[in-house]
Amino acid sequence: MIIRRANLSDQPEIERLLTQVCKVHADIRPDLFIEGKRKYTETELAAIIKDDGRPVFVAIDDDGTFMGYCFTVIEEHNGFNEPPHKTLYIDDLCVDENIRGKHVGRTLYEYVREWAKSNGFYNITLHVWEHNEKAKSFYNAMGMKIQLYGMEEVIDS
Repeated sequence: MIIRRANLSDQPEIERLLTQVCKVHADIRPDLFIEGKRKYTETELAAIIKDDGRPVFVAIDDDGTFMGYCFTVIEEHNGFNEPPHKTLYIDDLCVDENIRGKHVGRTLYEYVREWAKSNGFYNITLHVWEHNEKAKSFYNAMGMKIQLYGMEEVIDS
């Protein structure tokens, strides 16, 4: 398996997996996600792939099969009440649904962790939707801990 920064030639495969992710989210929260839609337009995705502040990593099998991706965002914290530090936020990590369970996600996450470590990041953060038990279990297995809880109240109209 090869893990590398994404390039524009990866865009069609990334778009395909973005649709898979949307289905997972739509199954959990159909009030907030529309199945069949994806997170970014073609233009937005192309800009993200080129953006050094939002590195996207991809996992490719030795035979060239696209296996998964990890979208990240570099966050610089220089706030008044916190020490300066860099956080690598994982915006999205997806392994093709047809090959899940073969440690592609683990390998991709570990690569991103090492990249963050070698580039002087303090921590890695991400959000997981409530009821996405597979994702919560995966990130716990990767050593992540709960940092904070996001809460909501849906207001019926």
